Amino acid sequence: MKDFFAHESCYVDDGCEIGAGTKIWHFTHVMAGARIGQACNIGQNVVISPDVVIGDHARIQNNVSIYTGVILEDDVFCGPSMVFTNVVNPRSHVSRKHEYRQTLVRRGATLGANSTIVCGHTIGRYAFIGAGAVVTKDVPDYALVVGNPGRVAGWMCECGVKLKGGPHPPDEASCGACGKRYRTIDGSMTHAD
Repeated sequence: MKDFFAHESCYVDDGCEIGAGTKIWHFTHVMAGARIGQACNIGQNVVISPDVVIGDHARIQNNVSIYTGVILEDDVFCGPSMVFTNVVNPRSHVSRKHEYRQTLVRRGATLGANSTIVCGHTIGRYAFIGAGAVVTKDVPDYALVVGNPGRVAGWMCECGVKLKGGPHPPDEASCGACGKRYRTIDGSMTHAD
């Protein structure tokens, strides 16, 4: 007996692992070998390719394709129609399956609507990729990335509220909404608590 919900219009191939309480909505395809954690919400028209790993409490909005090589840690949010890639230089007539590059999205990160994550990079913990941004390099923890190509424009609290500071992490910051405090050590932002 399965302990997750899959809408009757979706396809869940044999050989998937899907955690308790996960919901998979209309016209979605989960391919063999995919592993999805507990209490995830997978929107409509989503494709989850073989060997993809999705942690607990992830939210995948409509029209997202998650390709082989992508790993999403717990609490990741993928906005509507955002895009992952898994090959840097695709051609329809050249097979490059042996060149798939891993993309790691760390715990709590948000990938905004219509953003594009070029493969082979790591998105840091609680980073926030703005709508339509194109990520072409690694993103630090708590960074706010906007534009094409994506650039750090600020810093975000774990609760999703922008902190003070521009492209460089502030020495210290606190969230006006939840009160969490942060500090920068050796160029990396971390909790001050």
